[in-house]
Amino acid sequence: MTMTPKIRAVDLLHGDSSVHGERIEVAPSISVSTTFRADPDELPLDAIDLQNPTRHVYSRYTQDISTRVEHVLKKLLDGHVATYASGLAACFAALVYYKPNRIAIRGGYWGCHHTIEIYRKCRDIAVEIIDFDDEFKPGDLCWVETPQIEATRSQIHRVGGKLLVDSTFAPPPLQYPFKLGADCFYIGGHSDLLAGLLVVKTEAEWLELQSDRTYMGTVMGSLESWLLLRSLRTFHLRIVRQSATATALVQWLKTVASTSKDDSFEGVPGGVLAKVFHSSLQEVDARGFHPSQQMQGGWSATFSILLSTPGYAKALPHLTKYFVPATSLGGVESLIEYRARADPNEDPTLVRISVGVEDFEDLKADLKQAFRRCKEATTNLK
Repeated sequence: MTMTPKIRAVDLLHGDSSVHGERIEVAPSISVSTTFRADPDELPLDAIDLQNPTRHVYSRYTQDISTRVEHVLKKLLDGHVATYASGLAACFAALVYYKPNRIAIRGGYWGCHHTIEIYRKCRDIAVEIIDFDDEFKPGDLCWVETPQIEATRSQIHRVGGKLLVDSTFAPPPLQYPFKLGADCFYIGGHSDLLAGLLVVKTEAEWLELQSDRTYMGTVMGSLESWLLLRSLRTFHLRIVRQSATATALVQWLKTVASTSKDDSFEGVPGGVLAKVFHSSLQEVDARGFHPSQQMQGGWSATFSILLSTPGYAKALPHLTKYFVPATSLGGVESLIEYRARADPNEDPTLVRISVGVEDFEDLKADLKQAFRRCKEATTNLK
């Protein structure tokens, strides 16, 4: 399979031109109204084109900025996009829409597992959790993260099941899930706004999701819609840079991790960093698959490292200058997190890193001094 990664700046900057009208303002205003003045000649609600409304009734259905956001996202993501108040709200919406009796899932974001447990409590039958290696049945939902798409799409589609992809760590233009066989994909929003997206192939699917969203009360807020629209205008500039910087850091860290504890590399003592996890480092698997076959637009800007001891892992995030010790990913600020702080089931030596838009050399220098201070702090305790 060959794909040409694509992202057009004009889509991000002008993809909402069909719905914002001939307005004088260049930058959109923040709308705080939930309700709108009625027109005596207005159409009934069920006759309104909810994707292209000429007027608004109530923000639970449509409002100006959220409509503009979904138009821009439609062009960026090559599908019909429903926005939600949070990533987990989008996750739950997908479960309500597909109504699976069995869900195939491994690892991944722990929040999704908790959302699945809530869904299971809502059903009057036992919803079974299965593995990707189990035999799929009609109606199954296969919930995968990048880069597991290739391994599961044919098996789940062979029995008429559905493939949902969590593309949070590799959104377009890094990869295009629909071109890889996904039936639906999800992206969680982080950093300076809380939001979630579900992307489907048809307007009919979107309309059902929109109706469910209206009465589950999970519509994205007005301020969040405005923040998302503003962020999308420069998305093409940020994600490519973040991907390139993260990949360069991973290559440097790989060498650091291979340095023996009695040696050092570029001033970084060996024996502190044990391993680096990133899709760019994966080898060709037994099926002949390599992640580059589907991630042709670049690698994720988020990766994980293992420190040699839990003490190093707990200390490292608080010894950096530019990496902020916080849980999230994808923002302009680089973040570093001792992951067991958020997920108690995580490896106690694992640290997750999300690369922002800072310069590579500055981030590299920050990690170098943090590794040195980790080693020094442990040495001083002996």
